Amino acid sequence: MNDKSSLIEQLKIERPPDRERAPRWVWWVGGGLALFGLAGAVGWLLAPRGVPVRVATVEVAPAEVAVGPGTILDASGYVVARRQATVSAKITGKVVRVAIEEGQHVARDEIIARLDDTNARAALDQARAQLKQADANYTAARVAFDNAGPTFKRNEQQLAKEVISAQTFDTAKAAYDAARTSLDVAARAVEVARAAVAFAERNLEDTIVRAPFAGVVTVKAAQEGEMISPNSAGGGYTRTGVGTIVDMDSLEVEVDVSENFINRVRPDQPVTARLNAYLDWAIPAHVIAIIPTADRAKATVKVRIGFDARDDRILPEMGVRVAFLDNAPSAPAEGSRTSSAQRALVVSPDAVQGSGDTGVVFVLNDDRVERRSVRLGARVAAGQVVLSGLNAGARLAAGDLSTLEDGAKVRVVN
Repeated sequence: MNDKSSLIEQLKIERPPDRERAPRWVWWVGGGLALFGLAGAVGWLLAPRGVPVRVATVEVAPAEVAVGPGTILDASGYVVARRQATVSAKITGKVVRVAIEEGQHVARDEIIARLDDTNARAALDQARAQLKQADANYTAARVAFDNAGPTFKRNEQQLAKEVISAQTFDTAKAAYDAARTSLDVAARAVEVARAAVAFAERNLEDTIVRAPFAGVVTVKAAQEGEMISPNSAGGGYTRTGVGTIVDMDSLEVEVDVSENFINRVRPDQPVTARLNAYLDWAIPAHVIAIIPTADRAKATVKVRIGFDARDDRILPEMGVRVAFLDNAPSAPAEGSRTSSAQRALVVSPDAVQGSGDTGVVFVLNDDRVERRSVRLGARVAAGQVVLSGLNAGARLAAGDLSTLEDGAKVRVVN
């Protein structure tokens, strides 16, 4: 009996003592966190969907950036000088003076540098001394010839009267001929000496470096004490020029036009040029020539364009964008306004994906966008010029356009 009782006691389940109930503030904190998470989830579900974009409105460009309807082709290139020279000396020598600085205007034949002329001056002095000696020899030969003349004539008369023998006459004639020959030799020696003086003077003049034409100094390449040579014969540390001079009146534009559109370009065709540094400045220009060869690698043809007006703001190697015109644009009548049909449209640059003369924009239609191709003009201060494909007042998506596609849903954030 006792054994059964002990077995029954072992089969009892011992229950742990009741835990203490948690404080009430713990329940409040837990409930608050749960409500906050629920509110966040509801807010995320109810948040507006779509790619965030800003709105850019297509506007009519100011009158000064108007683009007439005759614009048929756009291209870009650089301002180049048809006449520029790195001026050097004709001889190798040491520079003793440089009279130019960058930006300085020089006239034709103005002295821009001098070389060491000590050797040239010594050679000139020697040549002049030799000329004096030749002149003296010529004077002596002239005196001898003048004296031999009367003696010869007298002997000639005496021979005719048979006063002297033929042998005596022959001796007098030989002396006369020798005097005449000596005079001719002395005269030729004077000519040689004078040529030597002229040569020495030319060598001395070559120590002076002059501007070959009027222009502006763009590079100063040599300093006093350096050696210069036209062919760098003095070694690796010898300069080949004193400086570079550019004739600013010879500035023009060189652009590469795709061979697919070269048929739109003709000589003397009117052109509007805009420097990248002054996009709001329309410069009248014209086509000078179409270079009659194509670049096989780039499939382009080079076109030379001349400016109709000169300006100090136009500098060599500046980037420029040109618009080829079908006809010369006519100026509006005084007191009249240019119609919007004759004016370019401009948009914010971040609303256009440009690729050369064409681009892509996304037109806003409610919460969707429509992808549209447009024809682009120059980049001006007012924005990106659009030549075709849009109407004034159209609303475009602006921002990161790489995330958009035709028909994409968007939401305006500005």
